Amino acid sequence: MEEERRSRRARLERRTRETSVVVVLDLDGTGRSEVATGLGFLDHMLATLARHARFDLELACEGDLEVDDHHTVEDCALLLGAALDAGLGERRGIRRFGAAFAPLDEALARVVVDLSGRPFAHVSLGLVRERIGDVASENFVHFFRSLAVTGRMALHVDVERGENDHHRIEAAFKALALALREAVASDGSAEVPSTKGVL
Repeated sequence: MEEERRSRRARLERRTRETSVVVVLDLDGTGRSEVATGLGFLDHMLATLARHARFDLELACEGDLEVDDHHTVEDCALLLGAALDAGLGERRGIRRFGAAFAPLDEALARVVVDLSGRPFAHVSLGLVRERIGDVASENFVHFFRSLAVTGRMALHVDVERGENDHHRIEAAFKALALALREAVASDGSAEVPSTKGVL
């Protein structure tokens, strides 16, 4: 009889004077998402991430958008990373490493991830527009860095080419999704994939 696998689902909340965020994340989902952040382009990117990572994601945020989009983007990333970390538990039996290229028309992005337990982010997006939709371009760098911190991962995001900034960012999110899908996948063991014995 096959041993029952631990649920890799997490529900977290984060409430501050700036935002109120609730995330429900299932790492063994089908790519279904319900996202409402008040920022249409961020919603689009988070739905894209869930779809291609095959995560089920529910994320709702009420943020101080009358100030700007920074706190909403940051806190959504922080809580999403924390939910990923919680869903992984001890990180037993995962592949740990993931790498992916993703194109979107003329744009090409590469993402490499190590679910090492040690936060680090290198992010090079090469954006030229000040905003993409309703999100300041600089906040996408902050999104990936914040995700890496609470997700306790080493994350390298490089957009290698692209003439359209929408395409550049969307390619980056798709590559992140594919890399995470690989990294969280089962390696067929119950071992922690580290010589230290812990991640």
